[in-house]
Amino acid sequence: MNQLKAIIVDDEWLVRSEFKAMLSDYSDIIIVGEAGNVPQAIELIDELNPEVIFLDIQMPGETGFDLLERTDLNCRIVFITAYNQYAIRAFEVNALDYLLKPVSKERLSKTIQRLRVSQSESYQPANRVTYDDVIYLSVNGSLKFIKVSSLKCIVAEGNYSYIIYDNKKDLVTKTLREWGQILPEKYFVRIHRSMIVNFEYVVNVKKCKNYTHEVYVRDIDKPFIMSRRYAVRLKKMLCL
Repeated sequence: MNQLKAIIVDDEWLVRSEFKAMLSDYSDIIIVGEAGNVPQAIELIDELNPEVIFLDIQMPGETGFDLLERTDLNCRIVFITAYNQYAIRAFEVNALDYLLKPVSKERLSKTIQRLRVSQSESYQPANRVTYDDVIYLSVNGSLKFIKVSSLKCIVAEGNYSYIIYDNKKDLVTKTLREWGQILPEKYFVRIHRSMIVNFEYVVNVKKCKNYTHEVYVRDIDKPFIMSRRYAVRLKKMLCL
């Protein structure tokens, strides 16, 4: 069986060390990195592209759930926490498993078996729509057909999102992550952890002093701010 590249994200180094030692019993799991907070984890994910993340939920500053909102992940998530009140939320974000601290060898063994089963199953990513498609959405409580090409930008709003299109702004029952999984990547780009923009409507991008950028979208008066991290990723995509 192929080895699965994994990273451990936990703010306590002792917990990371003990958990890493437990995982050493499994030759098909290789730990390629460790992070003590969300920013460090984001850098590791971008650099190493792990297939599994063993992720603590409650950390200083930002939580494990915040990490999922700030990154576009295509990997398995195993949450590790001392608090079982997060269990329902964990599975709402499609975590493969949920481990309570202190993690027992018997419980970890079951998690590894789930990882092995998920690895053997063929991964079916969400079907992406094309730029010329029409999608069927629940908009403000009503079902509506909307052209993908009419979407100018999408703004996160908790478990929902606002879509800006045809000079309208409507709330829809779809998260920013779900949008990122179905929209054509050639046109729709994430410029911030809470925003996706259709670059067909971008009329100007201005660099600011603090390494951020102002993104100007057609028929929208105020520019949107593109964070430094997403600006770097966009330059790579555009080969700039």
